[in-house]
Amino acid sequence: MKKCKINYHDSITLETLFSAWKGFLKGKRQRPDVAEFQTRLVDNLVALHRELSTQTYKHGGYYAFKISDPKPRDIHKAKVRDRVVHHLVHGLIYSYFDARFIYDSYSSRVLKGTHRAFNRYQTFSHASSKNNLRTIWVLKCDIRKFFANIDHQILKRILNTYVESPEVLWLLGVIIDSFHTKGRPGVGLPLGNLTSQLLVNVYMNEFDQYMKHELKAKHYIRYTDDFVCLSHDPDHLESLLLQIRLLLQEHLRLELHPDKVSIATASSGVDFLGWIHFSDHRVLRTATKQRMFRVLADNPKPATVASYQGMLAHGNAHKLSLKIDEITKAQARSTISPI
Repeated sequence: MKKCKINYHDSITLETLFSAWKGFLKGKRQRPDVAEFQTRLVDNLVALHRELSTQTYKHGGYYAFKISDPKPRDIHKAKVRDRVVHHLVHGLIYSYFDARFIYDSYSSRVLKGTHRAFNRYQTFSHASSKNNLRTIWVLKCDIRKFFANIDHQILKRILNTYVESPEVLWLLGVIIDSFHTKGRPGVGLPLGNLTSQLLVNVYMNEFDQYMKHELKAKHYIRYTDDFVCLSHDPDHLESLLLQIRLLLQEHLRLELHPDKVSIATASSGVDFLGWIHFSDHRVLRTATKQRMFRVLADNPKPATVASYQGMLAHGNAHKLSLKIDEITKAQARSTISPI
């Protein structure tokens, strides 16, 4: 295996830090903490460069808050200086690892995403069913508290097999150890870090490779902690499930969510990434639909409306799209003062 070879000191120059800053800055210029960092940008980047060069850099703390997306999630936001380092590190290792991920891993990757995962599911469904001529079964799984259960030592051991530079491994270790799940030292990654999105893919690549090359799961798709596997044989999927549980527990210290594992026919509808997928169409999940209308009621801004209309274009949701148009028109009329 060809290792990831990075010249650490050539990668943490003031020029590369400034480039990382520009990448981080997109869409954040108006935020107070970002504006404050920018007022002394040169001094801040010089200080970061000195700390990285001498390997005295220490990661700061996190600001915690909650979101609903659609379920409640705990987000931890790092300080601006640390997020600049995250962008730097992400840029150093992303291409190397992305080239080693399986094709059907779809989260947090360039030219991937939920829509391509949907289309791939449909392709697999048609191929497995011989264009709907035979019944297809789908194993659907969700990993319980995924980010909160990532084991630091396992992740570092995986990184050590790929990354050659001890300095890069040190910096990755600083970022990994900057956070842990409450009451569980050495476990957990924060949802808010750019590096976390890549590192969980590195972690789960061990699982993906096992699924594809050891278990020979031809029709397998993963998006973060959600994954599906299609087969015409439900007994094969039952057997696969036993091996999946064992692998996750013994090698990655993860477990499946007991309430989010199912084996059902594709024709009955499979709940995957916010949509219910059938053999020839998909419809929006009820919970996703309800959340969409709550958000639009609170925030009917054009950008929000356009975002949802774009999402609906990827499924059978013409009536929902028309309903959104009606709601936004009614809201627009209600804001017009009578003469």
